[in-house]
Amino acid sequence: MSTKASTPSSPAASPSRSGWLWSVAWLVLAAAALYATFASVHYRWNWSGVWRYRAEFMTGWFTTLGISLAAMVVSITCGLALMAGARASWDAVRVFCRGVIESIRCSPLLVQLLIGYYIVANALHVTDRVVMGVLLLGLFEGAYLAEIFRGAVESVGASQREAARAVGFDVAQTYRHVIIPQALRRALPGTTGQLVSLIKDSSLLSVIGTEELVKKVQNMNAATYSGLEGFIPLALAYLAVTLPLAWWARRLERRFGYET
Repeated sequence: MSTKASTPSSPAASPSRSGWLWSVAWLVLAAAALYATFASVHYRWNWSGVWRYRAEFMTGWFTTLGISLAAMVVSITCGLALMAGARASWDAVRVFCRGVIESIRCSPLLVQLLIGYYIVANALHVTDRVVMGVLLLGLFEGAYLAEIFRGAVESVGASQREAARAVGFDVAQTYRHVIIPQALRRALPGTTGQLVSLIKDSSLLSVIGTEELVKKVQNMNAATYSGLEGFIPLALAYLAVTLPLAWWARRLERRFGYET
């Protein structure tokens, strides 16, 4: 019995090791391809300017991190509020929230940033570019999260709601013990993808003068008369944030995984 019980565990370790080997092999191939690509480019690289402006680069990177984290909180809050409003029983609230969601999702973020800062913010006498950037970015991503949350909640079958009422659950207990746990699992992949998109979309805040990472790189390129040197560390800086977030999301998916 002990031999049979220990037999299935040995094949489980082997796919894990092979997965790591495949990952290392792909990284080596990607590094070789990148090296061959850059070696074939006829461009005179000058990294001295990037090194001189490394402090400004790091300042912009930390600013981007702070803006992204604050915008994530705003987007999740707005997403939950819009999702609840879109499913409200009051027609006026439901129509208003649906109108906000569709208006935001059907227009470019760049246009919303320009109108939001140069028209709405000026009318409200708000001059802080970072605050407006966080609010506008959070509202934009929140509209997409609202649809993700709504789809996850509505995917829970009506039979489970009826079963919860049959055992005596009220509305709050039904959401807490039946709907939210299942909706959380189903919304997690889409939510993670949208948060990764939020981090990348924060680069557009440079159009309203926010001193984040892209704006710092633009200033560095203008001061050093360089063209490509600043964008390579820019891409690596974004990867340093988005890859751990994607890895953490996969860990959560495995942790909350269940069989249907």
